Amino acid sequence: MIIRKRLAAGVCGLLATVAVGLLPTPAAAGEPDAKPAPKVELVLDVSGSMRARDLDGQSRMAAAKTAFNEVLDAVPGDVELGIRTLGANYPGEDRRVGCKDTKLLYPVGPLDRNDAKTAVATLAPTGWTPIGPSLLAAADDLKGGDSARIVLITDGEDTCQPLDPCEVARDIAAKGIHLTVDTLGLLPDAKTRKQLSCIAEATGGTYTSVHHTDQLRKRVHQLVDRAADPVVTPVATEGAAQCAKAPELKPGLYSDRERFAEHRWYRVAVRPGQELRASVSVAADRAVDNDYGVLLRAVTVHGREIVRGSEAGDGRTDVLSTGLRYPKPDEDAPDGSEVPPAETVCLQVSNSFSAPPSVKREPGLPVELAVDLVDAERAAADPAAFGLGRGWWLLITLALAGLVGGLVWGWISRWRISVWRTN
Repeated sequence: MIIRKRLAAGVCGLLATVAVGLLPTPAAAGEPDAKPAPKVELVLDVSGSMRARDLDGQSRMAAAKTAFNEVLDAVPGDVELGIRTLGANYPGEDRRVGCKDTKLLYPVGPLDRNDAKTAVATLAPTGWTPIGPSLLAAADDLKGGDSARIVLITDGEDTCQPLDPCEVARDIAAKGIHLTVDTLGLLPDAKTRKQLSCIAEATGGTYTSVHHTDQLRKRVHQLVDRAADPVVTPVATEGAAQCAKAPELKPGLYSDRERFAEHRWYRVAVRPGQELRASVSVAADRAVDNDYGVLLRAVTVHGREIVRGSEAGDGRTDVLSTGLRYPKPDEDAPDGSEVPPAETVCLQVSNSFSAPPSVKREPGLPVELAVDLVDAERAAADPAAFGLGRGWWLLITLALAGLVGGLVWGWISRWRISVWRTN
């Protein structure tokens, strides 16, 4: 029994040591934060159409309130959140007044969940749908930060033209203030989908059609979490029909569009001693036939294939991804020069998507291409450096470790049973 108690105490001590090592260390006194708090503003449509009772048997307004309450309970502690309404206060017919009806319901800052919930509970469907003016006001609410996010929830298109909300979004993006607008349409019609998609696309955001309360809650929660852990915004590029005319890409994340069954080319300069790592994702943002594939090839300028990555799908996923790696061996510079020349590697992105004749071909399918160049020393030290050829060693090592671990655990278990019986 003493041996067993010592063994348990040792295990507990080890776990405590590991736990202490994993805890974040407090910042030194007076040391500034590494980055400013992420900011999010939820912009909610409270216009008269939100009275419609067609969202899971309840009104659209009630569904939005339910979703907001659950989202507010789960907002990360480091996120500064605000809530703005549109169409919540003026019930009359005067267009000029109705199109100014936007109000900051809860100011952007550290969240008091009870105050925010109380403010949301007072809302009732009332007036117009001034999306454009609300976006301008929300952008002003969020100014002064490195990056911020607006989440717009509405059930209809803007009723206050000619201030086109899509043009407003383009103007916001042109200011370079790193403000992303995500849009959610509650049971949207075709015009609403088009307008909300345009707003999101102009600022690098996302558009989502919402048909259920649970879907609304989950999506808003995802977007708030995304603000707390922002992702890199892809840089728009346009691949060419051949490598000689292709754009040269630096390490980074890029977006493009590719037609059904199209080939697009890009170029990357790889120096000796570097490893090229590239991956591509193609999204099926419309109805497509089952059975499709994506191919990513690295080719020399003379057309010789270096390496390829490919993936196939059968209709069960909306995004298909693949990748490749090309380590260029180190070499001496010719003619005694200090730096050896870089090699131009041509990246070919191809897809085998198809669709029924009724499906629109334009614009092409969304493409996201990631490119990275890693020095040989970092590539060798990176645990992810096991490529397809070297992955077998990792697999064998893990299998042997599992076998040895199982044998040792079995021996310890038998030994403990024998000690227990003797005691």
